[in-house]
Amino acid sequence: MSAQSSPQEFKLFPEPGTLPALQLSNTPLPVRYLIACAMTGIATVVAVGLDSTVTIPNLSLVFVVPVLIAAVAFGLGPSLASAILGALAYNFFLTEPRFTLRVDDPANILAIGLLFIVGVIASAVASTARRRADDAALAGRQAALARSYGQNLVAADGPEAIFSRTADALEALFKVPVVLISMSQNAVELTLRRGGIEPSPIDIEAARSSLTTGKVALADIYPFDGSRFDFWPVMGSASSRAVIGLAFDPQERPPQPGTLVELVASLMALALDRQHLRGSDRG
Repeated sequence: MSAQSSPQEFKLFPEPGTLPALQLSNTPLPVRYLIACAMTGIATVVAVGLDSTVTIPNLSLVFVVPVLIAAVAFGLGPSLASAILGALAYNFFLTEPRFTLRVDDPANILAIGLLFIVGVIASAVASTARRRADDAALAGRQAALARSYGQNLVAADGPEAIFSRTADALEALFKVPVVLISMSQNAVELTLRRGGIEPSPIDIEAARSSLTTGKVALADIYPFDGSRFDFWPVMGSASSRAVIGLAFDPQERPPQPGTLVELVASLMALALDRQHLRGSDRG
């Protein structure tokens, strides 16, 4: 039996607030670079305006502001682009001779070089802080989802409900296509999926191998070169064994997803065993 139900059954309990930086990190890469360059353009307008009205020492530090903002909001790449563009803009608009990249005064060469170095250092420091904040926010979100999943399993009645809640939780945790497969020795008993990928015969064989060996079967690895899913076995009793499949994008695979998946697999195995014992008691 195959099913693809709505994730309405999975109820997410309140989770920690997600940092704005974590939300902005999902912005498409070209948009991040475009916004970083736009902020540098605004800084250029501000610096030129200040230079024409008042005398301010270290005016070049105006260009550090968009570098820091870009590093915190968008990461290292856009912030480095902002640092390079800021150094060029400072040279072009604010050093003599104006409106050219030629520099006559050695002091200005030093100022431009220092601006670039300060921008790179500030970019690296802010980007590191932002990455750590993102990791902390993501870990908090994953912990909240895992906690919600465990509590939702208590109310699950029957294997189909357990499969549905598990698929919803995995989709919420990893944002990738999910497939759950229950197998007997001779046949596939239940398949439930989330996302747009239907498991192929080679995926089924990889899932069966994972369940037989009790080990993770990675996607596109011999002898299942055409498989698109990473499979983890759910090792319950003989009558409540299943396989979890996740179709990660090779370019965006999270580091060490197995720890979280194994936690979900353990909770799922316990829930299936409980349902099996409950069914035996009724019988």
